[in-house]
Amino acid sequence: MHCPYCRSTDTRVLDSRVAEDGGAIRRRRTCPSCEKRFTTVEQMQLTVLKRSGASEPFTREKAVSGVRKACKGRPVSEDDLACLGQQVEDTLRSEGWAEVPAHEVGLAILAPLRELDEVAYLRFASVYRQFESAEDFEAEIAALRLERAAATPHPAAVPSG
Repeated sequence: MHCPYCRSTDTRVLDSRVAEDGGAIRRRRTCPSCEKRFTTVEQMQLTVLKRSGASEPFTREKAVSGVRKACKGRPVSEDDLACLGQQVEDTLRSEGWAEVPAHEVGLAILAPLRELDEVAYLRFASVYRQFESAEDFEAEIAALRLERAAATPHPAAVPSG
């Protein structure tokens, strides 16, 4: 670790603590050359294992770019997309993946996108799940309706008389 003040490579760790969420380690360091102190944060690198077998670092922007296409023309803001990207990353990190298969990234996108905008969800799901016919769309729409009906409380039946 280089000292940010004098660029010396001989720094010492004084204290290490796990950050609140457990996904990072904060280290308090000192430089014997200039005697200044500084803090570093080590964060777990989330890696995506692609279908080809290659791996690359996870980036929120790449995850959001496909969703952005599905949201074209929909009332979804860039802030909404940024929040979705954060939710996806948080979900993947909380599941403890060191190397997450690309398929799991898509799965992590589907739930928050469904809550954000159902039309964008259908667009994304149709590509991600490789819909081949109108029946595939109908089945997904039926599942959305069932889920919505289950989540909506029904008013108590009032006896007529």
